[in-house]
Amino acid sequence: MQRFEAYLQSHLPEVSTFHPVYRAALGDMLQAGGKRFRPMLLLSIVDAYEPLLYNGALPVAMALEMFHTYSLIHDDLPAMDDAPLRRGHPTLHKRYDEVTAILAGDALNTDAFYLIAKAPLREDIKIRLVELLARDGGSRGMVLGQAIDCYFENTPLTLEQVKILHQNKTAKLIAVSLQMGAVIARLKKKAEQEIYQFGLDLGLLFQIQDDIIDETQSDEEAGKTTGNDEDKNSFVNLLGLKESIAQADALAKDLQRRFEGFDGKLQRALQPLMTQYLYRHKGK
Repeated sequence: MQRFEAYLQSHLPEVSTFHPVYRAALGDMLQAGGKRFRPMLLLSIVDAYEPLLYNGALPVAMALEMFHTYSLIHDDLPAMDDAPLRRGHPTLHKRYDEVTAILAGDALNTDAFYLIAKAPLREDIKIRLVELLARDGGSRGMVLGQAIDCYFENTPLTLEQVKILHQNKTAKLIAVSLQMGAVIARLKKKAEQEIYQFGLDLGLLFQIQDDIIDETQSDEEAGKTTGNDEDKNSFVNLLGLKESIAQADALAKDLQRRFEGFDGKLQRALQPLMTQYLYRHKGK
């Protein structure tokens, strides 16, 4: 975490311009903190299997964090959640204006792929990484989930539809973070797919936990706007708090069982993250 954080702080977007706030806006939400969950997943895989490639993987991890941050900036916009707080700081459209927030998000999205393209990795590996992030971050993944989420506000969906929504909006970017680490480490296709499928369910658990946190924590405790999901298709709105916690518990236990079937290197790599996040909905 410290190695990645140091890399991020020393590689914030550098732009020479007379625009008074553009450069600051690009870095504000990156510097505001966050769990760094997605880059940590990728780097943990690389460090476990190919530690000599760790430095080469840092730009890719940074790209994931930039891409994720772009999605948060856009998610907070007035046209979507209209949230005033993110990562304990005012959202970009509140700190500056809506146009600046939109363009900062656009820039981080595009720059993420630029970072991957310039990473000191084999060309075929970089092409695959671009393909995977575009697949799960674009029209077939995160953007699709966001579109469903926004369109069906105030229109209750079925449990299966809510799972599809959040599998796209949240889970795929978490799953592809693991898969991209596996690609850099050149794991076999079977292992790569197992890690990806594990990541999809881990991402779904992450979303259920976020819905529980939104219901049970204050803005200050969560570091972002909470109590803002009353019109959304959240798990808590559909199932209630008690059943959502039960669903999260069941999924966490299943993930723990599958995790214990991974090889020793992978278990050692992911154990700290599993310990930190598997039962965070219970305050553990």
